Amino acid sequence: MSDLVLLRPGWLAALPLLAVLTLWQWRRGPAAGGWERVMPSVMLAAMRALGHLRSAAGRQRYAALAAAALIGLGLSGPALPRADTPLLAGSGAILIAIDMSPSVAESPALADAQAAAAAILAAANGRPVGLVLYSGEAYDVAAPTADPATLESQIAVLAPDTMPGGGSRPATALALARQMLGGSRDADLVLISDGGGIDDATQVEAGRLAGDGIRLSTLALEGAMGEASDGAALEAIGNATAPARSPESVLRRLARGGGLERDPALAALEFRDLGPLIAGLAALPLLSLFRRRA
Repeated sequence: MSDLVLLRPGWLAALPLLAVLTLWQWRRGPAAGGWERVMPSVMLAAMRALGHLRSAAGRQRYAALAAAALIGLGLSGPALPRADTPLLAGSGAILIAIDMSPSVAESPALADAQAAAAAILAAANGRPVGLVLYSGEAYDVAAPTADPATLESQIAVLAPDTMPGGGSRPATALALARQMLGGSRDADLVLISDGGGIDDATQVEAGRLAGDGIRLSTLALEGAMGEASDGAALEAIGNATAPARSPESVLRRLARGGGLERDPALAALEFRDLGPLIAGLAALPLLSLFRRRA
């Protein structure tokens, strides 16, 4: 049951209110049609003993509250992931920005960057994919294409002498990506970097991407010493961050497509809603209210 989720958790707010009503009903005691407010307790007990006053049985007193609680729980949407979830392709473009500064291009991190980029191509799930390379400046290598396989050869031949200059200015890559993805719905930018060169300008460009609805994910490369030069900076600018050698969390995010996360009708396809079944159980306590008395 660890996979249980709530599709509409807001309805759980009704349960504390029902708990308060139940406590008030319990402290009030069994009702006697209003006579309990004007009769002494001894007389009230005698009238009940003689059969002149009848009070609702305990189960019947709380039947309506129990039914309301079951309905509220059902409306909250308890659900389990579906084993037969339909695979829906995303529609927005994915742009890969690879850090080709000397700290990456002249180290084993370049092979990790190439492998991570290839993994993104495989996880694109039908979405157009483009490529940007940057060091001191950013260059548009390929606009988003519906055939990501065409980028495989370009990624495979990356080498230390691919870029014409040195330096590391990821802000230029983010600015170029915002131009390339402008007007694209559900777009993603994946920055593959060791974290070098992230400054205030990069933070500003990341904010502009978010303002345009472009999701920024980062994959952290390990440098020559086996550590990212500024992994915290990558986490600060990205909506999702993962190591380049184990990018599964970012890849799952790309494969799902951002549109599915915002469309409740499509997101519900991923789960089996148990809410109607639980709400239907409310009929059981309600049936007790219709039981005939002798």
